[in-house]
Amino acid sequence: MAFIDYYKILGIDKSASPKEVKDAYRKLARKYHPDLNPNNQEAKTNFQQINEANEVLSDPEKRKKYDQYGKDWQHAEEFEKQKQQSQAYGPRGASYSGSSVQGDFSDFFESMFGGAGSGSRGRQVKYRGEDYTTEIQLDLIDAYKTHKQTLSVNGTNIRITVPAGVENGQIIKIPGHGGPGVNGGPNGDLYITFTVANHPTIKRLGNNLFCNVELDLYTAVLGGDITIDTLDGKVKLKVKPETQQGTKVNLKGKGFPVYKKEGQFGDLQVTYTVKIPTNLTEKQKALFEELRNSR
Repeated sequence: MAFIDYYKILGIDKSASPKEVKDAYRKLARKYHPDLNPNNQEAKTNFQQINEANEVLSDPEKRKKYDQYGKDWQHAEEFEKQKQQSQAYGPRGASYSGSSVQGDFSDFFESMFGGAGSGSRGRQVKYRGEDYTTEIQLDLIDAYKTHKQTLSVNGTNIRITVPAGVENGQIIKIPGHGGPGVNGGPNGDLYITFTVANHPTIKRLGNNLFCNVELDLYTAVLGGDITIDTLDGKVKLKVKPETQQGTKVNLKGKGFPVYKKEGQFGDLQVTYTVKIPTNLTEKQKALFEELRNSR
């Protein structure tokens, strides 16, 4: 597997603080978000890499392993176990110190896990299973609520819980649901990429939602109550008299659920579009003429 420099992807130094990692991720995620780059495969790939980098560097344990073992960080536990076993054999057993493997771990891991009998004294080497990847396609309404789905992966049905607030292009890892290990080795992991389709009337940007609501001229001028559809059902709004074309109303807490933050939601921004009446009768035209003359 080719080495991926997660620090370079996020544009930060190895000494970056957790806050700097978080800020860099948010900035790039907004830039390459699929909703802002429709039909842009390069942006989609960048967004996936940004998510992958953030998943590792925002987790202290994963980041520590990544810093020490590079592209082989997922094999860190196997390495440590093998190192302990090797040291138990004394001078005749293979001994690995941190200084002897500070460079590229590829040859080291190949000899540990891929070479028959290398330092094993006839013991069977345990191999980690292969990682699997799959994709789940969701509607915006599906992504709005936590729900369960059943996946068929390599002939096996796996039932997972999809958390509310999942992003378009987001990658989630399901540990231990990849390929089976060999000789008692651990299973690989399952990586799921989510594709969230656009909604016909509601646009999502992060945790905030945006929609346009049409007002008839009379309600815009005189005010009144209207009912609009949201992802969480119908909401009643009071329109102020003399509402202008393009007026925006922010509905706090009526946006998208925040991923893995129970009870937290973004906002819903409503933009009013005033519809001018058509096919007026002569009487109606006369009334409008009278109104114009009175002003």
